[in-house]
Amino acid sequence: MQYLLLIYDSEAVLEKMNPADQAKMYEEYGKFTSEIKEKGKHLAGHQLKPVATATTVRVRDGKRVTTDGPFAETKEQLGGFYMINANDLDEAIAIAARIPSAKVGSIEVRPIVVREAAANG
Repeated sequence: MQYLLLIYDSEAVLEKMNPADQAKMYEEYGKFTSEIKEKGKHLAGHQLKPVATATTVRVRDGKRVTTDGPFAETKEQLGGFYMINANDLDEAIAIAARIPSAKVGSIEVRPIVVREAAANG
């Protein structure tokens, strides 16, 4: 089963980290990513640019409305994701708990809907 692991961090907290701590966290991410790739669990993953670069799109009464920034004000921002293949939710949660940002932020685990038509092309 496929899961999306959404990584939420406080950009303000991350910006205050000293360079050595930032380097350590990126090293931990590198190790984690290598491990899940070696185990065949990694499907995709990327870090996102800061929330200030985001644009939210809504369509209301047939008109497109865009807003700079995220869709809601929160203390934590979506900073990246991993798409993984796990046997079940328990395994997905175990993998999510190993993401370095779980120590300072939160990881949302979401099952992915795979429709037959989409799967075939």
